[in-house]
Amino acid sequence: MTHSSRPLAVFDLDGTLSDAGHRQHLLERKPRAWDAFFAAAPYDPPLAEGVALCLEAAKECEVMYLTGRPERCRADTLDWLAAQGLPEGRLFMRRNDDRRPARRTKLEILRRLARDREVGMLVDDDELVCQDAERAGFRVVRAARWGASSTTPVMRDAQEREGRT
Repeated sequence: MTHSSRPLAVFDLDGTLSDAGHRQHLLERKPRAWDAFFAAAPYDPPLAEGVALCLEAAKECEVMYLTGRPERCRADTLDWLAAQGLPEGRLFMRRNDDRRPARRTKLEILRRLARDREVGMLVDDDELVCQDAERAGFRVVRAARWGASSTTPVMRDAQEREGRT
């Protein structure tokens, strides 16, 4: 099986591979401290269950990463992924000016990927992303079951109303 014929395993970051809990307080203030929130992302501890699933998936699938983080966080995000020993893979990020809900931006990218390749699974902690992906016919693994912290009310509001992560 060639690299390009392997199915894709698409992993979210915050709350799936990384624990963003230590920076949630930055979104509780008004106005929200978005720059500080994203600047703290390199210090996220890894979520063991997500990392283990990603490493296991890489045995049969090509791993790709799909995050609501803005493009300006690319270098820090790639450094974090490498520091955790995660497989190399294409990283899809939100344009810096894109404020659409995560479920819309992520589903758009999944559909684009599925035109040319089999998407074997999406792993995400955002229930709305998971529901929309399942409705569109994608196999979903819910990361929220391993205690991800990005499903707090503050994060849900940021994902849905402000389209920031």
